[in-house]
Amino acid sequence: MMADTSLRPKALLAAGIFVLTTTVLLVLVVRLVTPPSIVVRLGGDPVYTGAIRPSLTFAEAAVLITTAFTAGVSAAVLYLEGRHTPSSAERSIESNPKGPSHRGSDPKPTDELLEARRRDWEETADRLADTELAVYEVILEADGVLPQSEIVEETEFSKATVSRTLDTLEAKELIERKRRGVGNVVLLR
Repeated sequence: MMADTSLRPKALLAAGIFVLTTTVLLVLVVRLVTPPSIVVRLGGDPVYTGAIRPSLTFAEAAVLITTAFTAGVSAAVLYLEGRHTPSSAERSIESNPKGPSHRGSDPKPTDELLEARRRDWEETADRLADTELAVYEVILEADGVLPQSEIVEETEFSKATVSRTLDTLEAKELIERKRRGVGNVVLLR
């Protein structure tokens, strides 16, 4: 399942503003950190060589503050735009976390797809360690979708053991955890 990485117009504008404002901030900070040097000559010989104390004009300070604020706002917009909006399939899982078998009468193609996925998942189960297998089978019995709290109840493993096992299964790209309220829903891949 590929995530949609395209930017909406609002996010694209925010990204452009963020890049522009951070560039201006970088230029102003570099100017502030590296003050110009001065050489005082009397006749032909230099009498004093040194640096002028860094300072900004009022206009430069106003630009610095404005660009910092604008960069922060555009970063917040990018962050909020980047947050995941559930797809219609995920919303159906959210409204019924037990999975397809608990919806009543599903159309035939869904049952066939579920059976094909079940065969794939069962082949995968043959390669797992004991704890991984126990957790994986509980999810498989729930048609591939189950709240994490129910996995703890059904396996009688501790929350920590279930969490570590799910971390391992997720690292092997066999499951995916989706945040739902205060808990997670676990989906077989």
